[in-house]
Amino acid sequence: MDGGLGLNSRNQKSDIRNNMQEQEFRERAAKIKLLITDCDGVLTDGGVYVSANGEELKKFNLRDGMGVERLRKVCGIETGIMTGENSPIVTKRAEKLQITHLYLGVKDKKQRLKEVLLGHNLNADEIAYIGDDLNDLEVISMSGLTASPSDGNSLIKETVHYICSLPGGAGAFREFAELIIKLRD
Repeated sequence: MDGGLGLNSRNQKSDIRNNMQEQEFRERAAKIKLLITDCDGVLTDGGVYVSANGEELKKFNLRDGMGVERLRKVCGIETGIMTGENSPIVTKRAEKLQITHLYLGVKDKKQRLKEVLLGHNLNADEIAYIGDDLNDLEVISMSGLTASPSDGNSLIKETVHYICSLPGGAGAFREFAELIIKLRD
């Protein structure tokens, strides 16, 4: 039995580990005003293509972009990207998706999240966060509803509220977005 969330067996174990039932998921999802995502390993597969000229390229999943749009249109939830990289590619992707909460070159994600909360008059429980690696851990521990791609770091997967069935760069963000949308119905 999946408690109505449609979670796979891996996610059911995560649900049980965090003593989180469907009602608590719903309550947390109802509070969300901003979903922040890491970039590399969530919106991308974590790989970088480098040309002979030294140009870096990243591959983004178009389904994740639809997740950004659906969150905004269906629920009024904005999306942000917080990454340690200072990448013009990420800026272009954010522009295309009309993401205005773009935080590049962030070395201390916990401090940056505190600044976001203060600057936008938000509480931590109004933030959803999806991340895949250890530099996301402190932000995950502060946020109201959290997720990891299926291929995220094991410590991250032990900490989050939801483990996506999909890996980073292959629709994990969209899966988390759709879960939030479903829970807010």
